[in-house]
Amino acid sequence: MKRTVLISRIILGLLYLIFGLDYFLHFIPYQPEHTGATGALVSGLKGVGYIYPYMKTIQILAGLCLLFNRYAPFAAVVVFPISLNVFLFHTILVPSGWYMGCLLLGPNLLLGWGYRKYYAGMFTAKPIL
Repeated sequence: MKRTVLISRIILGLLYLIFGLDYFLHFIPYQPEHTGATGALVSGLKGVGYIYPYMKTIQILAGLCLLFNRYAPFAAVVVFPISLNVFLFHTILVPSGWYMGCLLLGPNLLLGWGYRKYYAGMFTAKPIL
């Protein structure tokens, strides 16, 4: 399990770091133009002005945390909603890119399982102060 967590952590960290940095530095040359419902969603998120930069900054920070193994369980929880949304976007709206969603959600789920002992406190039904 240690090897699985290590590989998942590095894959997820690299993906989030690379795609987060690409938003600001534009070093990935080909990015298809979205049309229809996908175009409306992406242009709406970008049009708001703060959501994309905020999300990409979170991706960069979480990617660094995962790569350097600092606050990795926290970083995995923080990026899980992003991984889930990428998975749903690429399986429902752009089915041809389903593998990208799986490439993010799979390692994130494996990290969730590997770090489950660190999440035990989050699932306390009735906390006592």
